[in-house]
Amino acid sequence: MFPELETKRLILRKIVEEDAPEILSCFSDGDVLRYYGQKPLETIDQVKEIIKNFSKGYEEKQLIKWGVQLKGNEKLIGTVGFQEWSSEHKKANVSYALFPEYWNKGYATEAVYEAISYGFNELQLNRIGAIVFTQNSGSSALLSKVGFKKEGTLREYMYQGGISFDTYVYSLLRGEVKI
Repeated sequence: MFPELETKRLILRKIVEEDAPEILSCFSDGDVLRYYGQKPLETIDQVKEIIKNFSKGYEEKQLIKWGVQLKGNEKLIGTVGFQEWSSEHKKANVSYALFPEYWNKGYATEAVYEAISYGFNELQLNRIGAIVFTQNSGSSALLSKVGFKKEGTLREYMYQGGISFDTYVYSLLRGEVKI
């Protein structure tokens, strides 16, 4: 059964087909995708296929992606989750995206903190990583705030809009947090 998580202000829940319009809106927004390393989504059918892949990835223990919503409001404000999840190696990478109108309100920090707590406590991860465009100061600040350490730079690691970008590698180890 897909885990639903709750924070002071947020619900992290399974993304379902009915969420497709919000997902399309979020992941077709140039501001959201500026440092995300993916092309904008274009159709509801494309999003519905991605949602099916989220479910399949969870069943196969390769990824977990939650929809983030404010308590008392069923509409999604973004996503948070893990990809490259390996039970064998006890590791995963975290990713997150919120609609711009919800930036700088602490929601992403709250969602990421809850996700990493779940990762360490329930998934028994030892390492949670993150890859961040070097220009994405907001994401770097968020990761530092929740305890991630910058390990280094991956040169020309991501392509977006036909341009290569350097990224930072961050990690948080189980022994470094008190969750």
